[in-house]
Amino acid sequence: MATIEFWFDFGSPTTYLAHTQLPRIARETGATLVWRPMLLGGVFKATGNASPVTVPAKGRWMHQDLQRWARRWDVPFAFNPHFPINTLTLMRGATGLQMRQPQAVPGYLDAVFHAMWVRPRDLGDPAVLAEVLAGAGLDPAAFQALVADPEVKAALVAATEEAVARGVFGAPTVFVGDAMFFGQDRLDFVREAALSAG
Repeated sequence: MATIEFWFDFGSPTTYLAHTQLPRIARETGATLVWRPMLLGGVFKATGNASPVTVPAKGRWMHQDLQRWARRWDVPFAFNPHFPINTLTLMRGATGLQMRQPQAVPGYLDAVFHAMWVRPRDLGDPAVLAEVLAGAGLDPAAFQALVADPEVKAALVAATEEAVARGVFGAPTVFVGDAMFFGQDRLDFVREAALSAG
């Protein structure tokens, strides 16, 4: 059975789009989908990469292209007016929940992606994040303790370093075995690779 590794950061709109499709691709190919949180800012710093929106012409084009992909897949999408949002706490949350409360991960992922790219909210505001967490059935106080845990912090750093060592330079990045695919527009290749590996 193939494994699809999905390296992600909530701050990437193309990662949200991939998130809407990869569970279905995994089901249809019989693959196992593994969520791999990383800190995109750390990846950018290590690789010399930067967000596409730092190039004004590319940013304008990307806004249109994101809407095209959302229409193609018939999924809701709204660009977050608070972008860019520091995702350090959010990514520590994903890492910590995987480590300590794996059953809570799917609900957390859905809630954060929804609050980031469907009904956009300022997730950099602790009060707003607390509302989103409570809505997902998570205790905001326990979450803050989790993201402050040194083991959780170290795990996210290690995962980000692993991503860079494997050639990751942005998000979303997907691995099927040793084959790496970058971007939500490469999911057809991910499907092919999963079928071949299966």
